[in-house]
Amino acid sequence: MRVSDHRYDRDRQRIDIALRFIRHEARTRTIRLWTGLTDDRIRKLYHSYAVSGAAGGAPSRHRGKSPRQPAFFLRTLRARQEAALLASLCRLLGLLPLPRSAPPPPGVGRGELLCHAYEAYRHFVPQPLISFEHAVLLVSCLAAGEELTLARCRGCDALLVADRLALRPPRCTHCAAEP
Repeated sequence: MRVSDHRYDRDRQRIDIALRFIRHEARTRTIRLWTGLTDDRIRKLYHSYAVSGAAGGAPSRHRGKSPRQPAFFLRTLRARQEAALLASLCRLLGLLPLPRSAPPPPGVGRGELLCHAYEAYRHFVPQPLISFEHAVLLVSCLAAGEELTLARCRGCDALLVADRLALRPPRCTHCAAEP
């Protein structure tokens, strides 16, 4: 094996992550931010691998802007539960930074962790409410810590996604239902 054989590993990894993002129906802009590939390269990957090599049909290509409303994760009971599950998986995989540390920028390594977390989430939730684009939003919001934060339930210490500016301490759905 020659030393020069490793020079393409980074490019191959970027393409692998881009293909995983495409299978999860991520938008072109999201793929570009996390992999550094150009829009043209992403479109070529989609047409070469996703469309021609898709056994169960090509993944759909969403148009327009990515989701930007963090309140999506707090609207309903189901959304709060699924957001807590996804955030827990992201924390376990090391995707989310420690409190009071600068949020790391999107990158190939973090993109791979995000794919692992989302795939595990899809394993636990067969019909998910949270799309891959919403997962990217959740990770970004939790890493920034401006609107959403990871908190502990005051009753049972469960991990929750909470509004950072909420006046009351957060409670999980089980503790909130108790008298």
